[in-house]
Amino acid sequence: MDYLAYLHKDRNSDFGVSFPDFPGCITAGRTLEEAQRMAVEALALHIAGIVEDGQTIPEPSTLDALAEDPAMKHAVAFLVHVEPEAETERTVRINITARAKQVELIDQLAGQAGMTRSAYMVQSSLNRFPRQARAGAASKPAGRKARHAAR
Repeated sequence: MDYLAYLHKDRNSDFGVSFPDFPGCITAGRTLEEAQRMAVEALALHIAGIVEDGQTIPEPSTLDALAEDPAMKHAVAFLVHVEPEAETERTVRINITARAKQVELIDQLAGQAGMTRSAYMVQSSLNRFPRQARAGAASKPAGRKARHAAR
């Protein structure tokens, strides 16, 4: 689905992004490209939260319907695409163990890529073994005992 987003930029500020169909869903980026990437991530996570809470996802508004929206003043409207599976897939929190220097480096690399730590780690992991990631997306991961038995 494609949802309208508003891009806001004041002098000496980052690029801000808000979503008229999702009040309270906002993000920002230091560059235009970073703001656009963060907009996709913020919207996907917001929609996942709505689904998890059992609420209804709103239909996308049209530009004509938002023409008189005061939040659109001094903003540029653009479309943010969210994949249908991102709307229904549940987001989970995980804990990992790493050395402090490794986490610092991951944070630095994530910042350079314009991503959050979580997004960077997931993307890096999936890119490390792309064939297995594509195959694994269609199947359920093996349990801990099954993984140890396979060794």
